[in-house]
Amino acid sequence: MVERVEGFATVREWERAYSEMLEMERQIYSHGGLVIKFFVAIDKDTQLERFEDREVEPDKQYKITDEDWRNREKWNQYIEAMDEMLDRTNVDFAPWIIVEGNNKNFARIKVIKEFLRLAKKHLEEYENNN
Repeated sequence: MVERVEGFATVREWERAYSEMLEMERQIYSHGGLVIKFFVAIDKDTQLERFEDREVEPDKQYKITDEDWRNREKWNQYIEAMDEMLDRTNVDFAPWIIVEGNNKNFARIKVIKEFLRLAKKHLEEYENNN
């Protein structure tokens, strides 16, 4: 998404990237692998709170840069790029799991639960087919 929004890649290049990612994921899946993609999303207010916390907490200051603030000004462009990326790369064999990330503990638990659920399902399908 950064490449798209910041102009580091042409439309042709980032569209090709979608195809290449899906092909790689298809190959992993076709060889028995499990592909799960998690997208942790936060709202704009939560991002601002976290940025401000990082600026005042000495042990978190390394996590925030001027680029983070600059990129925040392009919030809507990033949302548009995110929506398209999720739409174009969400497939049955490699689904995106959207994780509500405003609450970090909730997000962590959701990732663990979803991983376990999908891993169990994948293993059961593998056992039934072999």
